[in-house]
Amino acid sequence: METDIQASQVLTIDGQFTNQSSNALGRTRIMAVYMVPSGTAGSVVFKDGGASGTTVMTLNTVASATQPTYLVIPSQGVLFSTAVYADVTNIGSVTIFYG
Repeated sequence: METDIQASQVLTIDGQFTNQSSNALGRTRIMAVYMVPSGTAGSVVFKDGGASGTTVMTLNTVASATQPTYLVIPSQGVLFSTAVYADVTNIGSVTIFYG
């Protein structure tokens, strides 16, 4: 499957991912994730459908404010059927690349 890849706005607190025009993302596939950790180990819990939605994946970070993580999701990415929400803990920021 070929699709155009776009970048979300940077997320620094719990919330739904948006496009560059601040519109909430609906059904989409995460193709890659860029996380900037804080000084302590952290995590990003990705949920489909909002704060109380189904947890789809959890990514952990190292305890370093200077070691960002860029993760490419293999194949067709991870599908979110309704919305992409993130519950962040000890994260400086997170950006998703979606299509």
